[in-house]
Amino acid sequence: MKKKIITLALLLSALILETLPYGAVCNFANPEGEPWRKTYSYFSMIPYGYGDFGPLITALFTCVLLVILVLSLLLKKNWSKSISIISAIATLTSLAPLMFGFSNFSLVGAMISACILATFVISRIKF
Repeated sequence: MKKKIITLALLLSALILETLPYGAVCNFANPEGEPWRKTYSYFSMIPYGYGDFGPLITALFTCVLLVILVLSLLLKKNWSKSISIISAIATLTSLAPLMFGFSNFSLVGAMISACILATFVISRIKF
């Protein structure tokens, strides 16, 4: 039970961070030189439209993880294997903006990745 509550707290923190407009980063060309950096929510379609698929997919996986965890709490079932698989995939998608370089990653994005990675680690630990 402790494990599920800790996981729930981590996923809720990740979801709150994903709704803030500071997670997904787009760098736009500036005719005067330096690129113009703009941040968006993980649920925004703007980064997705510019080819940054990771944040939106991560946000959707976080919602799926929350639904599975709540069902697991209500039905008193152990779905840690499903949670670990989905959280591993969500961790990879949350780190996907790093493929474009560190300028496309934010501190909020790193905190989201850390929360989801912690969810994966906790789901693999046997209490």
